[in-house]
Amino acid sequence: MKKLKTTRFDVSEHLRTPEEMAAYLEACFEEAGGDAAFIAKALGDIARAKGMSQIARETGLSRESLYKALSGERTPGFDTILKVVQALGLKLHAVPAG
Repeated sequence: MKKLKTTRFDVSEHLRTPEEMAAYLEACFEEAGGDAAFIAKALGDIARAKGMSQIARETGLSRESLYKALSGERTPGFDTILKVVQALGLKLHAVPAG
């Protein structure tokens, strides 16, 4: 019998357009259940898809600090989130709950 070889799925390889990136982030907001680190990880996925070096230049933050902040292992400051969202070409907006 032939052995099946698997590879790790990387969502950043599938986020090609701004619309796909926005839809992914929106889905993550719905699934996060208030977990800020989960949202940070989603932003990290999108940043990797767009290019972490480019995001670092646009935010004025180092690539290393972005990788750490958006790893999902910590909760970055809201100022960092806002810089990253802007650099990604996305907008955050509020709608009434319910």
